[in-house]
Amino acid sequence: MLHIEKKTRAYALKNAIAHDGTAMQGPVISSLFNEGLKKSDVGKHAKKISEIILEVNALGLEKQKKEFEKLEKEVHERPAREGLAELPDVPKSGVVMRFAPSPSGPFHIAHAIVFSLNYLYVKKYGGKLYLRIEDTNPENIYPKAYKMLGEEAKWLSDGKAEVVVQSDRMPLYYEYAEKLINKSSAYVCTCSSEDFKKFADGKKNCPCRKLSAKENIERWKKMLDNKFGFGGGEAVLRFKSDMKHKNPAMRDFPLARINLTKHPRQGNKYRVWPLMNLAVATDDIEMKMTHIIRGKDHRDNAERQSMIFKVLNKKFPWTAFLGRINFKDMELSSTQMRKDIEAKKFSGWDDKRLPTIASLKKQKYFPEAFWKLAEQMGLAENDKVMSREEFFQLLNTFNK
Repeated sequence: MLHIEKKTRAYALKNAIAHDGTAMQGPVISSLFNEGLKKSDVGKHAKKISEIILEVNALGLEKQKKEFEKLEKEVHERPAREGLAELPDVPKSGVVMRFAPSPSGPFHIAHAIVFSLNYLYVKKYGGKLYLRIEDTNPENIYPKAYKMLGEEAKWLSDGKAEVVVQSDRMPLYYEYAEKLINKSSAYVCTCSSEDFKKFADGKKNCPCRKLSAKENIERWKKMLDNKFGFGGGEAVLRFKSDMKHKNPAMRDFPLARINLTKHPRQGNKYRVWPLMNLAVATDDIEMKMTHIIRGKDHRDNAERQSMIFKVLNKKFPWTAFLGRINFKDMELSSTQMRKDIEAKKFSGWDDKRLPTIASLKKQKYFPEAFWKLAEQMGLAENDKVMSREEFFQLLNTFNK
């Protein structure tokens, strides 16, 4: 029978000794799986595992080594992963990677970890790293975020990240939209959202789907026409996938829409805005992405984008999906933080109570702390539950 507390302590000590005195929950739980812990039982033991890891991390390296001598027999030796996991299919020229936040606010700690992973791989293999600010939704943009995100990306990448802003590339998205229309892989739909949902739920084609490429180009031009074109909400560009797809979210998903909201950066220059999957697929192709690291909540988006790649005869980048860090007592929504700042609950983005990079830079945290933490967390797909105290205890260990 698995003695969960003793095994947890043994593997936590082993992991801590291998990483300068700091054990991480992910590798410890992975080791416990190999000892017989069932995934269905993790929730039952999560609190105790977390408590033991905190106790081990509080010991200091020398005490950890002494205690591990007593528990070493509890550990089954397996090849340990040191440093970053290798990426497959790396070109001789190196990797091309990106981190793509929306400008709803500056970097927070979760951004910093994922961005740091991308930076570490570009540093390891050589290549190029982009910070791609995805601002094609005019309705949720904090104008000051453009500058803050750019400066924080440079700080976290030793000045290596190249900043690209999506709304500066609008003609390119229009070009790709027309490519898809001409390939009969996209069409302009004038059905109401309610009617289209009925078609999708019933696995039936909407009437617009049968129009020719020529007719769809004319409709597309009408979407773009400021004077005599469609009004807001009257037409949407859709990808022609499969209306019988087992996943309803994949059925002829939208690519672009009319949005007459004034854009903070582009003003009223554009009336048709690409949605995420068109803009991301276009940029990933044009920037020649080789490897992508993204949250596992983007699995559906990755599948949609791979469909676009396939139609355009392009190879889809290798993709890793990361688990989510669920903080029990810490707000990471940039939109909510912005509201709280505007309501004077916080003095600004650098308020020491906020988990932002602006705040942590002011408190004398260094980029290396995020690099080391990101390296140890690695490309783990399992979700993690952490408290604010647990996270900062780990980060503080690396901030030397």
